[in-house]
Amino acid sequence: MIYKKLIGTGVALITPFNEDFSIDYKSFAKLISYNINNGVDYLVINGTTGESANISIDERNEIISFVSKINNNRLPIVLGLGGNNTTKVVDEIKNTKLDDVSAILSVSPYYSKPTQQGIYEHYKYIASNCSLPILIYNVPGRTSQNVSPKTILRLADDFDNIVGVKEAAGDLNQYLDLIKRKPDNFLIISGDDDLAEEVVQNGGDGVISVIGQAFPRVFSDSIKLALNKKKSINKLNKIISLIFKENNPAGIKYVLFKKHLCKNILRLPLISVTDSLKSKINLELDNLK
Repeated sequence: MIYKKLIGTGVALITPFNEDFSIDYKSFAKLISYNINNGVDYLVINGTTGESANISIDERNEIISFVSKINNNRLPIVLGLGGNNTTKVVDEIKNTKLDDVSAILSVSPYYSKPTQQGIYEHYKYIASNCSLPILIYNVPGRTSQNVSPKTILRLADDFDNIVGVKEAAGDLNQYLDLIKRKPDNFLIISGDDDLAEEVVQNGGDGVISVIGQAFPRVFSDSIKLALNKKKSINKLNKIISLIFKENNPAGIKYVLFKKHLCKNILRLPLISVTDSLKSKINLELDNLK
């Protein structure tokens, strides 16, 4: 049952690049194995952190095949597929090989700022044309439009294959409202690393994390404790704050570079973090050793 498989810690994987901006599959394999071997519960690919806006359709298909091969059915794979052109999203779902994908993570429409009814109709169309489980992704800091709890819960009630939400509005009260009113077996997943433990302590189902891929054992253990209503000694709050100071995934890529898991390369218009932020991250990484 997909509900149980997506409880805990998912990691929103970066896409590593070489100096010529091609995909660095050697580093990708290392990163995937590092996370699988250190206790994460599922892998998320082709999301914001994976620089999906700068990945071609052919590259995306290659990534799906490659991650599936390295994963070898050990963990569920969640694929980011969303956008503000509803019919195009459905076309991409229909034309993508999804045999090894467990669920789709679909970001709410960005830029065009539809009404709540428009957002509902967007997900209704996707749900009606997709056989896989779907996670709504609410991230108003990037889309400029919040998906209200009322809309999320309406979708949860109306479509069996809409199985949860990655909630990243950064609003604890919105999380608590969703947790209080959600139907059974509907997942409330934190998309905010800094709030993840508190959300899970209050009844959330886990997290899709950025920092988790750099510290998979520590971070996933803290979420396991939270699922059992226990608190951990969280040492990652400062590094979490730092990696989002200038851009995601620039911050996490630099951390992974320092941990020898990838090169510090992004595709334009994204660029590496400034020297000033590098110094702060370096200091914090030293503190975490």
